[in-house]
Amino acid sequence: MTQITGMTGFGRSERSGSYGTVAVEARSVNGKGLDLRLRLPSGFDALEPKLRELAKARFNRGSVTINLNIAPPEGGPGVQIDEARLNLYAKAAHRLYEQGAAAPATGGELLGLKGVIIADDGEASAEDSEALQAAVLLAAAEALDGLKEARDSEGVAMVAVLKGHLDEIEELRADAASNAEALPAAIKARIQSKFDDLLPNGLDPERLEQEAAMLAVKADIREELDRLTAHIEAAHMLLDGGSPAGRKLDFLAQEFNREANTLCSKSADPALTRTGLALKAAVDRLREQVQNVE
Repeated sequence: MTQITGMTGFGRSERSGSYGTVAVEARSVNGKGLDLRLRLPSGFDALEPKLRELAKARFNRGSVTINLNIAPPEGGPGVQIDEARLNLYAKAAHRLYEQGAAAPATGGELLGLKGVIIADDGEASAEDSEALQAAVLLAAAEALDGLKEARDSEGVAMVAVLKGHLDEIEELRADAASNAEALPAAIKARIQSKFDDLLPNGLDPERLEQEAAMLAVKADIREELDRLTAHIEAAHMLLDGGSPAGRKLDFLAQEFNREANTLCSKSADPALTRTGLALKAAVDRLREQVQNVE
């Protein structure tokens, strides 16, 4: 594949012939793997392996359902009435009535007598049976192609959305980096302010530098920022490479979330905390969209 595809869509195909009318519907929603569900009329179970092959040739992930409906041809199976036999039964019933041996026979009673109604099973010829199976497979292939087109279209739209989320994450990473650059000076000023209130002569300058350095090391988020940059680049490469990429993007989204959590936990500055929370929200939006990437 050369483009990102989604996992939601619908396709339908219909074919008609001497065998009747065949209608196949294929639909899918997101799923962790490829889950195929076939709903076939009785007597068509033998086609299941071929239908599964058609689906597997087109999709790697998603919960795919294939519905098959078959309508018999017009003038197909029905019933016939043996009128000669019905007349014989009617005459016999009338004689019995005239003799007082029986009550008048109703039409329903006469039709229910053995041999009056002959069922026409409408059994298809071997040629029609072969044509029907061929029509089912062709209709299924067309419906699955339609489903694939729908999923491809969804993928095109999703790429634009996902790249927008990545751009937002990159902007927030840059904001966090700006806050991080000013963090050591802010920590030093905060420590000095506290000790100025507690000690008449303030804190020894050397001790102040040591305390500020220790806190700055604990609050250092440069590693998290570097990993965020690497994750953003990797996500863009996956989007440009096309599907199947959903599982890898999902893993990356988890890594994005891990870095956002660490950034928030290390934050000792209100502005950086706000940026971290905004980053977590952006990552959540990314993760939600990634769930539907094949």
